[in-house]
Amino acid sequence: MLLRILDRLEEIIITGLMGAATVLTFITVTHRYLVDVPVLYPYLFGINLAWSQELCIYMFIWMAKFGAAYGVRTGIHVGVDVLINRLNDQWRRGVILFGLAGGALFTAIVGTMGAKFVYELMSTDQTSPDLEIPSWIVYGCIPLGSYLMCFRFLQVIYAYWQTGELPHHDMTHVEGVEVSQQAPISLGEA
Repeated sequence: MLLRILDRLEEIIITGLMGAATVLTFITVTHRYLVDVPVLYPYLFGINLAWSQELCIYMFIWMAKFGAAYGVRTGIHVGVDVLINRLNDQWRRGVILFGLAGGALFTAIVGTMGAKFVYELMSTDQTSPDLEIPSWIVYGCIPLGSYLMCFRFLQVIYAYWQTGELPHHDMTHVEGVEVSQQAPISLGEA
């Protein structure tokens, strides 16, 4: 139950940040071009959107950190496994577990160093240039995203240890769409 809530929260954060950054970028670019229209100039010139670029950058950074954890959970990260697939089953299993454990260790170290950095940053008055929000909020994505990614690596390790299966992403599957047995399999059969 808690894992489903965490999974859903992770997806909501990623899509919310991506959507908000896209809408904000669209509004900013539209404003930039419409302010040159003489009829609209008096209305739009007073609107200052200089802060929007900084906010979009921060939203995409947060989205990327949480998206990386989502990628570990769903198996959508690109991997080069040509040599691993040529190993016998025992060696293959060991190499995969070693790689996953290395990912968990690395993200735990990055998360811990990020948490230390954010903790030290909290005692300063440092703010972002345009938004003037405390910098520790901006950098909070480092420990949060890294610890979430570490947790996802540990989840994958546990599942792989139990089942021998890694998460994999099926490019043909669309969530919420039922597959009909009468439907053509490929475009050539349609």
